[in-house]
Amino acid sequence: MSNEGQAPDLAGDRGFRSVRESAYKYALAGCAVLSVLTTVSIIGVLVLDAAQFFAEVPVLEFLTGTTFSPNLEPVSFGVLPLVLGTILITIGAGALALPTGVLTAIYLSEYASDRTRSILKPMLEVLAGVPTVVYGYFAIVYVTPALNTVITGLNGLLGTGFETLGLFNGLSASIVVGIMIIPMVSSISEDAMSSVPDSLREAGYGLGATKFNVSLTIVVPAAVSGIASSFILAISRAIGETMAVVLAAGSQPPDIPPVQQAFGIPYVAPADVIGLFTESSATMTVAMVNIAQGDISGGSTAYQSLFAIGLTLFVITLAMNVVSDLVASRYREVYE
Repeated sequence: MSNEGQAPDLAGDRGFRSVRESAYKYALAGCAVLSVLTTVSIIGVLVLDAAQFFAEVPVLEFLTGTTFSPNLEPVSFGVLPLVLGTILITIGAGALALPTGVLTAIYLSEYASDRTRSILKPMLEVLAGVPTVVYGYFAIVYVTPALNTVITGLNGLLGTGFETLGLFNGLSASIVVGIMIIPMVSSISEDAMSSVPDSLREAGYGLGATKFNVSLTIVVPAAVSGIASSFILAISRAIGETMAVVLAAGSQPPDIPPVQQAFGIPYVAPADVIGLFTESSATMTVAMVNIAQGDISGGSTAYQSLFAIGLTLFVITLAMNVVSDLVASRYREVYE
């Protein structure tokens, strides 16, 4: 009897291979579930312990208070100084890292040869692997003395009266955190620029544009979604930085600058804002470290404020990542 009319069995006898594939599937699914459960557990702990804190301290008082003193009388749990310190460090780091990272990405993507790129890009990524505590000591030992030397030189040369920096200050912390996040900006931006089709570049060259014009007016706009995502992810990284800021910026929250009025419009004097960078600028992460390592007893309101600060920080970074995803999806270009 002929078997020519029967369909061939292409699957074959899978046997042990089928069992092995199923094991791979469930192992990978277990890893995915474990990741989700870990995230949910962290959020749950933050919310539950923060709820106990807010049962003792009103939310409005926590969010609008201008003094944070959990273990000294009079006790106060205002988070605004910590948010201000976080914003200061983040703005300073972003002012250094964002333009430097983008310009580096433009060079790597458009100007550097393959050999140069193969050397420079790994060297940049090494910066991301340096322990953050090393950056903190680098700020104390090298950055702050160098800045004070520059300030002293300017005072002698121009006759200005700039004050020298203390051992702990926001400017040094901003610089080292900015150096830390440069690799994130440059790497993600360079990947986005490299994904831009060469046909767009060739069209620009065909119209007589120079390499510089093509880089700034064609490549960068075409890669704007990836560049914007790198900005937001880098800023989120700066917001959550801990050890470098603990060592470089100190543990004292900055003072809220006085709000002045001009023609009925409230404003803060630029000199007061600049002065904040010359003094200690503890961030939310620094406050959490101080509470965890202090003599505050577990279960107390002061100890539970750690979770309230952590929840605030989590909400801020979550919002930054959501904005990053929205920007990336809004401006993403798909090339075929």
